[in-house]
Amino acid sequence: MKLLGIGSRLKHAELGVGVVTNVTSKHYWVTFIENGLETIDIDSDFEVIEALEDEVDSVSFYEVEKTLKNLLMRWSDISPNVAIADKWKGGKLIMEPGTPTQNKEVPIDTFFHKIVMVRDRVRVMEQKINSSNLEEADKIDLQQYITKIYGSLTTFNVLFKAPSDYFVGEKTK
Repeated sequence: MKLLGIGSRLKHAELGVGVVTNVTSKHYWVTFIENGLETIDIDSDFEVIEALEDEVDSVSFYEVEKTLKNLLMRWSDISPNVAIADKWKGGKLIMEPGTPTQNKEVPIDTFFHKIVMVRDRVRVMEQKINSSNLEEADKIDLQQYITKIYGSLTTFNVLFKAPSDYFVGEKTK
């Protein structure tokens, strides 16, 4: 059995898709998209997506992990995990109409997931606009609309656990 080298890609049944970031005599250190850094036995059951020969690299482990994680996220359809604030876990959103009809209840986790999907899709749209062949003036105009969209969604920042995930609109001067 030939050892996989650093940078090899694999798919583990329980941990998902990942990249080998270090190799020891008994283990692979693998950075998985959804589970972060894990060590697995060299003789574990996994599917090799792309095998690279073992080479010595002078790049730090942190740099390799960060770069590979970014590449995996960029070329897959998986969004990074965004955590909901602990106080909202298991909660529900109750929409009470102004007329005497039945209330609508939605699990906050489901609502939060939809908000994150909207945010991710607006970000993709923003990237596509910025990399397009549009005139700079048109790009700036569209970017201003996107900033206003983010501003309209700042109400939902209360749902996010990490401030780095917040919506950010126009800053007042």
